[in-house]
Order: sequence, then C-alpha cells, then structure tokens
Amino acid sequence: MADKGSDPVALWQQMIGEIEKGFNAFATQTMTSPEFSQAINRAGGATAGAQKQLGDVMERYLVSMNLPSRAQMIGMAERLQSIEGLLNEIKTMLQQMNMLQQMNAGNAPRAGIAGVSRPPRTKRPPGEQP
Repeated sequence: MADKGSDPVALWQQMIGEIEKGFNAFATQTMTSPEFSQAINRAGGATAGAQKQLGDVMERYLVSMNLPSRAQMIGMAERLQSIEGLLNEIKTMLQQMNMLQQMNAGNAPRAGIAGVSRPPRTKRPPGEQP
C-alpha cells in the first residue's frame, strides 16, 4: 500500500478540506458584516417590490380579459361557504318544523311556524254565514 504522503486521493482530500476551510472562513466573515446584511435586505425589498408589481399587472390583465383574480375567487369561495352554512341551518330548521308538524298531525290545533299551537279561526269572510 502507498503511504499517505504519496497517495493522490489523500492529497486531493487534504486540498479539498483546506479549500472548504478557507471558503467557510471567508463566508462567515462576509455574512457578519453590516454591508452584507444591507445588500441582502435591499435584494429582498427589490424582490418583494417586483412581486407586487407582477401581481398588479396580472390583476389588470385579468380584468381586461374579464376574468376574476385570485383575490376575487377567494372572496367568492368564502361567500359560497357562508351561503352553504346558512342553507344547512335552514334545512335543519325545516326538518325540525316538519317533525313538529308530523308530531302534531294527530292533534286538532294546527301548528304554526315555530310549532306553537294556533287558536281556531273564528272570523269568516263576508258572505259566509255560520
């Protein structure tokens, strides 16, 4: 076997290790500097601004094509969910009323909307005499 001093793979690994150590030291020193932080903040701000502009342009394009934007679709979906919730409540109330009417079907007084018994109707239209 070759010794470590003449082994090309060991020399290559040692060289790569030294390059990595030097790069890591340089990167650490660079990232701790305030200039680097400011540059990253500016780049992030520019990216956010570009993204906002793209969103505005896309929304105008969709309006010109008479298509809803993402925000409008989300708004419609939320409204549909609230309408579905109200319809479910109405359905439940109608089922409860139906059950109450079925329970009171054997009784003489008619049940009102809330299931409360009504008094008998005594007033007659004109022309009808008892």
